[in-house]
Formats: sequence, structure tokens, C-alpha cells
Amino acid sequence: MKDKQKAKEIQQELEQYIDPVKRAYLPNFFKTGKGQYGEGDKFLGIVVPNTRIVAKRHKDAPFEVMTELLQSEWHECRLCALLMLVERFKKCDESGKKEIFDFYLTQTARINNWDLVDLSAPGIVGEYLKDNPRDVLYCLADSDLLWDQRIAVVSTYTLIKNNDFIDILALSERLLYHKHDLMQKAVGWMLREMGKRDKDLLVQFLEKYCKTMPRTTLRYAIEKFPEDERKEFMKR
Repeated sequence: MKDKQKAKEIQQELEQYIDPVKRAYLPNFFKTGKGQYGEGDKFLGIVVPNTRIVAKRHKDAPFEVMTELLQSEWHECRLCALLMLVERFKKCDESGKKEIFDFYLTQTARINNWDLVDLSAPGIVGEYLKDNPRDVLYCLADSDLLWDQRIAVVSTYTLIKNNDFIDILALSERLLYHKHDLMQKAVGWMLREMGKRDKDLLVQFLEKYCKTMPRTTLRYAIEKFPEDERKEFMKR
């Protein structure tokens, strides 16, 4: 009961930041209509910086409180719980980080929109896996849950920033022909980030796959190329 009450108090803090314009706009932006990837999701109408303010205040709340928030129908409550975890992770010792990592992986069904993944996976899964075995990335990639698959790919952002490209190349090959545009965009985005650090490696990957890979993935991957190079790859 105490955990439910604490989660309710955090929601009330979040509600102080409601923006009616955002509340009307966000459901359409995050595709909450019937048959869309965010079907049924509900928004209070709070921008991320304000959600982050509340999350920082409560980063030391028990996991049970975060579980309550993650069960919320409100998108911003779930995001707040995830940002609380990200903030706490930064300050933890190794055993605390493992605890957060393990808890996060039990909650992936509630990390159920692309922004929830993108704002949490690199700071928790990616950070933890910098110095740990990465089998979990491939388990997530092979999951039937779209959000697990996106967590696998977007988590590599942290590894890429550390000039470690092994997993994004392997995951890109594994998920290259995914039918969902959220995955095509995620793979293309991470390939682009790799290309910022090692363009030759990205070009080698594209030379092998550009004729068959989804155009969305290719377009994202080459976004930072000079215009003539972009046109050449898109033609092929």
C-alpha cells in the first residue's frame, strides 16, 4: 500500500507539469490509434525535461514504486520510472548496477514505446554491457516483442560511442530485413552512429547490403553522407 501511495504522489507531481497542447498532440505523434504500434497508450501531456525533473527527485525510490509506475496507463509515469532508474544507475556500484539491469529486463513489456526504449536502454543496458557478456542482446533481438528487439539495437549506442562496433554489426545483419519501420529506423540510426566514427566500416557494410536492405534503413544510415554519395547509394 505504501508503494502504491508513493507512486500516486509521483504521478501528482508530474501532473503539475501538464501542457494541454501537448496532451492533445502526443497521442497522434506516438501512434496510439487502433492497429498502430502505440495502440491504447495515454498521455498526460508532459515534456521530457519536466518528467526528468521529477525523476531526479525520486531516483532512490524502491523498485516496488517503479513497478507501480511502470504499470500505469499514463506514458509519462512509465517514462518517469525509467528515468529514475537511469539516474540511479549513474551513482551505483557494480552490484547496484546489476540489480537495476536485471530489474529493467523484467519490465520490458511495459517499456512499450520507442521513446521509452531510447531514453533508457543506452543508459542502463548499454552501460552495463560495456564490461559484461552481451548474450542478452541476442536474446532480446530474437524475442517476439518489438520493444525487446529495439532495446537490443538501441542499447548498442553506448558501445558505439566507445568505438565498439562488433554487436551493432552482428545485430544489424540479424535484424536487417525486419518489417517494422521502428526497427528499420533503429538499425539505420545505429549504423549512422557507427559511421560517424568509422565511415569505412559503414561503407563496407552498405556495399554488401545496400541493394537488398530496406530503403528506410539505408536512408537513416547514410543521412550524414555528402549528397552525391547519398544519391549513389539510394540509386543502387
